Amino acid sequence: MPHLYIPEHYRPVLTGKETEQAIVRIKNFFQLTLSTRLNLTRVTAPLFVPRGKGLNDDLNGTERAVHFPVKDMNEQELEIVHSLAKWKRVKIAEMGLQSGFGIYTDMNAIRADEELDNIHSLYVDQWDWELAMEGSDRTLDFLKATVEKIYDCLKCTEFFIYDNYSAIEPILPKHITFIHAEDLYAQYPNLSGKERERKCAQQYGAVFLIGIGAPLANGAPHDGRAPDYDDWSTVDENGKTGLNGDILIWHPVLERSFELSSMGIRVDREALLRQLKSEGKEDRKELFFHKKLLNGELPLSIGGGIGQSRLCMILLHKAHIGEIQASIWPEEMRKECRCLCMPLIE
Repeated sequence: MPHLYIPEHYRPVLTGKETEQAIVRIKNFFQLTLSTRLNLTRVTAPLFVPRGKGLNDDLNGTERAVHFPVKDMNEQELEIVHSLAKWKRVKIAEMGLQSGFGIYTDMNAIRADEELDNIHSLYVDQWDWELAMEGSDRTLDFLKATVEKIYDCLKCTEFFIYDNYSAIEPILPKHITFIHAEDLYAQYPNLSGKERERKCAQQYGAVFLIGIGAPLANGAPHDGRAPDYDDWSTVDENGKTGLNGDILIWHPVLERSFELSSMGIRVDREALLRQLKSEGKEDRKELFFHKKLLNGELPLSIGGGIGQSRLCMILLHKAHIGEIQASIWPEEMRKECRCLCMPLIE
């Protein structure tokens, strides 16, 4: 069976109907709070994009996109998005947004190569956001300030839910802690990347792990990251590499680290060329998105994705993402979850 963690003595705090109502409340409250805090305008997002233009997100650089031909377009191939990391940057250019303003979307995706477990599903829903910025803001301080704004939104939403459902007590710490992946590796050199994440998330409750994608002292990155959206190769003002990272939350029900968001300052022309060369992907320079960036047709930006079902899962103290969203699961997993009082939504 795919990886299923069974929490001891788990019982959902809310009924199925209450859960559905709470999901709506969380989504409505959080997106209003986020858009106000970051000056974001909601835009409609595509479910699929043309294949071969470099618009889709390659995530760790290895995942396969679901694709299909379109009969009425001479069998042109389209592919289901993984996320909208690069599409959003083109969109804010088309909209002519000035520095300090941006967009957010309700992004829905299919990730066929996910390993199904308590927090990973074939279906992905997230708020994808992108904010235009000045070149002078391509700093670690600006990245941290943006993370703190997002964390404030998470804290506000958590209190909103507690105010409506008093049985769900807040678990997020007052502040988020910033740690660079290189420093975390130095602290736990004999642990894997995921094991290091577990250690720091358990210790601090909420962590922004900086520098995802660049090689660490052992020659390997903390985790993979595609070379053409986040800037993971620029040396910051403290001499560390990377202007991106992940928001990690300690999930007490699952007793594990829980990635809620991946985000970062996006590549400029120099960082894109450097990272494409580093990853042996220089052929991408001829793709639609990459040409626009190299020709100076796209604004500098910062952006990321925040998992909608994952946010609901952590705020409602759920043990399985299938208690939040309707997806496809192995029948054996469904049966076991049903017997353990965590029925997955059909």
